[in-house]
Parts: sequence; structure tokens; C-alpha cells
Amino acid sequence: MPAIILFDGECNFCDASVQFIIKRDPKGYFQFAAQQSEIGEELKRQYAIPEAMDSLVVVDQHKVYNSSDAALHITKHLSGLWGFLYVLKLVPKRLRDIVYKFVAKNRYAWFGKKDSCSIPSPEIRNRFL
Repeated sequence: MPAIILFDGECNFCDASVQFIIKRDPKGYFQFAAQQSEIGEELKRQYAIPEAMDSLVVVDQHKVYNSSDAALHITKHLSGLWGFLYVLKLVPKRLRDIVYKFVAKNRYAWFGKKDSCSIPSPEIRNRFL
């Protein structure tokens, strides 16, 4: 099973984050699904992810990562120097998640919200579920 990133398909910041990941994931380690999509809903049910989860979620090797753990798990698989951010795993999760949740709570106010999910370009469409 490929590693799957569940993201908020209506969030401009989340969409920009997905594009950022795609550019730095040349091996195609990650696939993507909007949490609002049919497959996103199915994965949330399958892995008992709360409906009200206000976080990016990664499902990798049947393990679920959310909040700062998800973000750091992603960095570990990106090209370039991004993998070095994984050292932030040494910071206690409680502190990391305070920062993560602050950004998550304000993402719509800071970056806006879409009326619907974006349609990926043909070049990357196969990475979206």
C-alpha cells in the first residue's frame, strides 16, 4: 500500500502544501486524497480517523500519523535538505502540536478557503486517489 496523505481539499494552504510535496517527492512515495472525497471518507472510516480531525493525516504501512507527526513523517521522505527537519521529532509532541494546531486553526483566515477541491494536472493526476 502506498503512503497516502489525506488533506483538506478546500484549504488553500493545504493545496499549496500538496503541490510543495509533489515537487520534492520525485520518487512518488506519496499519493494524495482529499479528506472530503469518497476515498478520503473511506480511509477515515477504515482507520478510525475522527471526522472532526483538523489535521493533515498520513497513512503509511497501515500506521496513521496526524498533526506534527504527519508533517514530520512527510519531511523524512522529501528530497533535498527537507529530511533534516525530522530532527524536530526530538521536540516533545505536545509542544510541536501546539504550533501545528495554531496554524491549522487559522489556515482559512490566513490563506482562504476554496468552494471545491482542485483538479490536478494530467502530469500528476495518477498520484491522486
